[in-house]
Amino acid sequence: MIAQINPPPQGPGPQAIANVLEQWHFLNIWLFETLNAPIFKLGTESITLWWIIQACFLLLLVGVFAKATKQFLKKFLLLKLRFSEGNREVIGTLTSLGVAVLGFIVVLQAMGLELASFAVIMGGLGIGIGFGLQELTRNLVSGLTIFGENKLKVGDLIEFNNHIGYIKEISIRSTIIRTFRGSDLVVPNTDLTSNLVVNWNYENCSGRLEVPVSVEYGSDLVLVTEVLLESAAMEKNIVSEPAPKAVFLGFGDNSLNFELWVWTERIDQRFLIFSSLNHIIQYNCRRRGINMPFPQRDIWLRNPESISLAVSDQDNNATVPGKEVDESPTLTQLLKKNFCFQKLNDLEIRNVIEMGKRWHLQPGEILIKQNQYHSYFCIVLTGAIDAIYENEKISNRIFTFKQGEFFGELPLMLEIPYPTTMIAAEDSTLFLIGKDCFHILLANHPQLSNLVAEELGKRQDALQGYEQKLKEMGLLEEADLKNPVEWIRQRINKIFGVSQESAYR
Repeated sequence: MIAQINPPPQGPGPQAIANVLEQWHFLNIWLFETLNAPIFKLGTESITLWWIIQACFLLLLVGVFAKATKQFLKKFLLLKLRFSEGNREVIGTLTSLGVAVLGFIVVLQAMGLELASFAVIMGGLGIGIGFGLQELTRNLVSGLTIFGENKLKVGDLIEFNNHIGYIKEISIRSTIIRTFRGSDLVVPNTDLTSNLVVNWNYENCSGRLEVPVSVEYGSDLVLVTEVLLESAAMEKNIVSEPAPKAVFLGFGDNSLNFELWVWTERIDQRFLIFSSLNHIIQYNCRRRGINMPFPQRDIWLRNPESISLAVSDQDNNATVPGKEVDESPTLTQLLKKNFCFQKLNDLEIRNVIEMGKRWHLQPGEILIKQNQYHSYFCIVLTGAIDAIYENEKISNRIFTFKQGEFFGELPLMLEIPYPTTMIAAEDSTLFLIGKDCFHILLANHPQLSNLVAEELGKRQDALQGYEQKLKEMGLLEEADLKNPVEWIRQRINKIFGVSQESAYR
């Protein structure tokens, strides 16, 4: 039996190859003629599609090079030479503009374009273009004015047209202002040069704040003045020189009107300082028996009998379901159930509230797993949290933290992971204070460090769980286990720089 052998497939013949080459040749000719066909003449130079592509590519390279030059000057060379941020922005912008203009001229001349004839053509169109671009021209001139005067710089805190923020970038046409809300405000340079701009950073970031305060008629003016000055001294962002002043403005319709004048070096935080001062003033006025006023009007009734109807309607509405007052405990009341915060006044509790946040856990929900790090100091507001120690053989509950108790201070201060899993035993609400705020809290209230140390000394089982980890870190010696309270107190004082004397005040 003879096997049939098929011949190998043959490629395209010579005629097919010749046809492909011929088509490719015609395509090249068509493409060459299309790209080099004159579209119009500019002076003596014939403008073709290929000329336009080359010019656009070269001009794009010039733009990229100019922008790279600006970034190199701002972020490397001028930074190494220790120029200020505002001067780096000015020099970088003007240099990049000069490089761009010079590069455009060189490219156009290299492409054979006669700038003299180009100027003649642009001169003919100048009147029409000038009317259309006059606003852009004004912004360009205003930008050069801002750069030249150097009174507004990148990083300055300015107030403009009821907006306040930091100058993020100054370009030739516009200026970008980063507001406190986090948005970017793009302002044409003409508006900055032709309107009133308050620059808080022109020499420094200091300024005066004027806090209006009204009290009821019959108040002791000397006592009000004393309370206002005392309140100014309680705000840490207020400087003592120049000294605060309590100014009595006069007699209002329903109140005696004062203004508290204070000076601060953090004018950029003026809204927060206003808020803090208002809290302090209200607290001190209530403590001193000074009442705030309310508008008073005399009302004449033509039909007095209608009063009884209105009162009866109010009594009926008070019994309507759904209008009951929420009598659940406030966060302030819950925090004061913790022995660490029982002696803090309302102002100090307010500062604690601003430092933290609430965190709700369902029964069985895990807050943090064993051997994980958690950067919060935890206070149990409601419910209970179990501390479970687990290994390959056992799962043992070491502690149950109930309402008013706290945990997490030792891992937070020593930056070590939890030796236990923290899980909600029931529906629970925690108050979490972050690491930085916890450090501030102990630094501002040295007595808290002593309370924390004493509470930790009661948790012998917890200290044993940390023993091996602390030994590995070189933080614990055998002698330290004999007096854990003293060891913890020393560690806290070392971390926060709190002296033994101040801790007992």
